[in-house]
Order: sequence, then C-alpha cells, then structure tokens
Amino acid sequence: MTFQRARSEEQREIRRQAILDTARSMLDEMPAAEVGLNELSRRVGLAKSNVLRYFESREAVLLELLAGVLEAWISEVSQELADGVDPRLSARERGDQVAAVIGRSLARHTVLCDLVNAQAGVLEHNVSVDVVLRHKRSALANLGTVVELLHHHLPELGDSAGTVCMTALVLAGAMSTYRVPSASTLAAYEADPSLTRFQVDLDSDLENAVSLLIAGALARPGVR
Repeated sequence: MTFQRARSEEQREIRRQAILDTARSMLDEMPAAEVGLNELSRRVGLAKSNVLRYFESREAVLLELLAGVLEAWISEVSQELADGVDPRLSARERGDQVAAVIGRSLARHTVLCDLVNAQAGVLEHNVSVDVVLRHKRSALANLGTVVELLHHHLPELGDSAGTVCMTALVLAGAMSTYRVPSASTLAAYEADPSLTRFQVDLDSDLENAVSLLIAGALARPGVR
C-alpha cells in the first residue's frame, strides 16, 4: 500500500486506521513483543518517520489496538452471556455458566490475550504520560462495561465483580503464553508423558480458572 501526502483530517484518519489494521494483521503471525516499527512501516507503506507522525511509538500503536480489540470482545461477549446464562438458575449455577462463556470467549480471542499479557511489561513502556492516561481511561470505561454485564447476570457478586473482571483478563493473558509450547517442550512431553500435566488447554483450563474465581468471590463473607 502506498499513500500520497495526507492533506485532510479524513486522509490522516485513513492512515491511522491503516497502521492499526496492519499491526492487527501482524499479531496473527507473531506475539505483540515481536511487532517492530520497521516491519510495521514497511507493511503499511510508510516511512518510519511518517508512522511516528501518527503514533509516538510502536507501543502506542499496540495500546490503541488493545483498546479497540477489547471493545470488540465486550460487544461479542455481551450477546454470548445473554444467550448462555439462565436467570432462573442459582447463583452458583449461573456463575459456572458465566465462567464457561467468558473462558471460551477469551480463549478464542488470542490477540486480546496476547496484548493484555504484554500490557504492563511491554506496551506501557516507551510511551508518554498522555498516551498512558488515554489508555487507562479507556480501559477503565471498558472495565466498567464488563462489570455491568457481570452485575446483570450475577448480581450476587456485588463489589467483587470488578476484581473478577480484572483477574479473569490477567489470567487469560498469562495462560495464553502456554498455548503453543516450544519444539523442545513438545519433545520433552513426548519423552515423558507424565509432564503433559503442564500442557495448557486454553479453552477448558481458562473456563475452570474463571469458574474457581467466581465461586471464591461468591463464597466470601458478605457476598449475597
């Protein structure tokens, strides 16, 4: 893709979106930590200096991408929760249904998991205070939306809903790193099958982890 000089706000927005779309496509091929500004610039068809006119660093690109990916996931999981949680059931049963929906949904959204996992250690470095403020405020609004979803389907969680949301996302990010073992690790599992206990089935293991998280929150004193 080759761009002419952007002369209008509309053209500048097209370039910004092209940069984000290209970074998103790169995440289908590599983890967030390996997305480099040089390769991003080459693929989008802009000089690196031009990319930096729109985003102050590659971390700033990925932080904005994280916000968009998270918003898209929230929109999707909202409908999945509506379809997958039966309001007539007990709190414990609804908790298991919520965990199943969220666990399976996050397991499918591996790019979201990767970006969440890279957020504190990679993406929030080499960025200005303004970028972090914008990102954190967006994240806070998105977290509030997920908390509202949990309160709708599982009001018994009360004030624990926020902790459940944040912890579930952190768990998804951390567990996703085990999704594709290295060649040496796979060979070790083949040599000693007892070690496959350490293999992660992201779908089922994440569902179980979120289920335990919700059950623990519901069991806390003072939670209805």
